Amino acid sequence: MNTFQPLFVLASSSPRRRELLASLGIVFTILKPAVDESRRDGEPAETYVQRLSAEKAAAVAGAVPSPAVILAADTIVIDGDDILGKPEDADEARHILKRLRGRTHRVCTALTLHRLDHPPRHITRLTCTEVHMRDYTDAEIESYIATGDPFDKAGSYAIQHPEFSPVDHIEGSETNVIGLPLETLQNALVEIGWTET
Repeated sequence: MNTFQPLFVLASSSPRRRELLASLGIVFTILKPAVDESRRDGEPAETYVQRLSAEKAAAVAGAVPSPAVILAADTIVIDGDDILGKPEDADEARHILKRLRGRTHRVCTALTLHRLDHPPRHITRLTCTEVHMRDYTDAEIESYIATGDPFDKAGSYAIQHPEFSPVDHIEGSETNVIGLPLETLQNALVEIGWTET
């Protein structure tokens, strides 16, 4: 019988990922990875996000004793062929929010589970959600920017923000848009042999 119950490490400092993982009842520690997040020339967006997730897990693996499970994730907002990152200032946040207004884009999260024991296991799974934005006003954009909320968000918005509430509807996982697709994670945990006690 598999009773694998090692240290669980979240390789992320994202408060949203911490909250989502905690909602599953998993006790974990946090270790932020240090990786180069540059996109390679010609690298497709979905390839990029999966590579980055795997590299984050590998970066933390070298600092964690076995047995352990490392969870790393990376989320990107894709509009057409462009990846929309976190805005550097209010002007960039304003530009991105106007670009997304009344249109549909994709949010993709790659999560990696790296199991350190014998034998080690490593899986990466990609989840993408279609996000349909509502036709919010310029005044709403300005009020939202004034809250400071857009500046640590890919795509300059949070789906769960109660006042701005920028999303009309989605097709797919809502927790993916927040930063960690719980449905994918739960399936991956079973696949890797995680057993809750």
